[in-house]
Amino acid sequence: MKTRQNLRSRLPFALAALPLLIALAGCSGNAQEGGGMAFPAPQVSVVAVAGQNLPVAREYIGQTKGSREVEIRARVGGIIEQRVYEEGSVVKAGQVLFQLDAKPFEAAFAAADAEAARAKAQFAQAERELNRLKPLAAENATSRKELDDAQSAHDLAEAALKAAEAHLREARIQLGYTKVTAPISGVTGLAQKFEGALVNAGTDMLTTLTQTDPMDVYFSVSENEWLARQQELANGSLQAPTETALSVQVKLADGRVLDRVGKVNFNDARIDTETGTVAMRARLPNSDGVLKSGQFVRVVVNGAVRPDAIVVPQKAVLEGPNGKFVYVIGKGEGGAAVAEFRPVEVGEWTGAGEQRAWVIRKGLHDGDQVILDNLIKIRPGAPVQIAAPATADAAVAAAPAS
Repeated sequence: MKTRQNLRSRLPFALAALPLLIALAGCSGNAQEGGGMAFPAPQVSVVAVAGQNLPVAREYIGQTKGSREVEIRARVGGIIEQRVYEEGSVVKAGQVLFQLDAKPFEAAFAAADAEAARAKAQFAQAERELNRLKPLAAENATSRKELDDAQSAHDLAEAALKAAEAHLREARIQLGYTKVTAPISGVTGLAQKFEGALVNAGTDMLTTLTQTDPMDVYFSVSENEWLARQQELANGSLQAPTETALSVQVKLADGRVLDRVGKVNFNDARIDTETGTVAMRARLPNSDGVLKSGQFVRVVVNGAVRPDAIVVPQKAVLEGPNGKFVYVIGKGEGGAAVAEFRPVEVGEWTGAGEQRAWVIRKGLHDGDQVILDNLIKIRPGAPVQIAAPATADAAVAAAPAS
């Protein structure tokens, strides 16, 4: 009796589960007939890669410096009477910057002028005496000694005149040096000495003068990069003009790239033993004064080209235990499209943002179709459906390597 009640209580649950069991049985039968449940092949987008001449742009940290920077010092000692220029102003070559007290030098010039006049008069007297004795000596009307003495006095007077004239020129130069002038055109700095200050000749700095147009930019290339570049140039994987033919632009701290273009005009012949770098310098126009001396910038060097370079979007390159790899479209049974594992050797980055891509050094060839998406759903040898035509990515192709 008790058993009958238990069976009656379980009967509704058994009836409810019967449709589910029938469905599972049907599925089991289908799986056995078809060899397992068949899932649709994932759809993937692809890009057909092709070799292209890829411009190469390299960036370095640099610092600007005026193409000419001069420390202004007085050539004679004295008291500063006046600072003539305005600090921070643009001055022309030869413009007076400081005026020193000229009175002592004017007195010295006057004394030298008087000494030169006296020497000139003595020389004229000695010359007249010599000219008077010469015809007398020819007629034996005077002694030979008298003529020799007159000749010696003439020569001594001539030497004294030359010395006096040299002293006069020196005094004139010293007087001129009391006006401290700009040796080049440029922008003046802060004054280091002011009116009433005593300056010593050649030692005390008065101010600085910087020529900012054109502007020089100094930067360094590591020894390893320089060696790699030489090797690439030798094996033909990189083509570039001479260093001095490379064009240069600068990127400011706010990310702006100035539209002006300069040239590399210096490449050091030696490697700095302390930093392990090669020093280089570029010169750019700066007529508007946007660049200031001492400014830190990013130096963008253009002009090199990678011939027949293959570029692949960043998202298509995966990292495995043995290095980087991509999936390409291969042929399976019956010519069906399947995912094929392909290890690659990458070079530098190219492009920016969504156009970020890798330059592929080895592993891919022209015409290979690289899979771009649904990478988590595919495995080597698994069938795939191509959802997009295999066309080159024009945006990536146009992006310069960095």
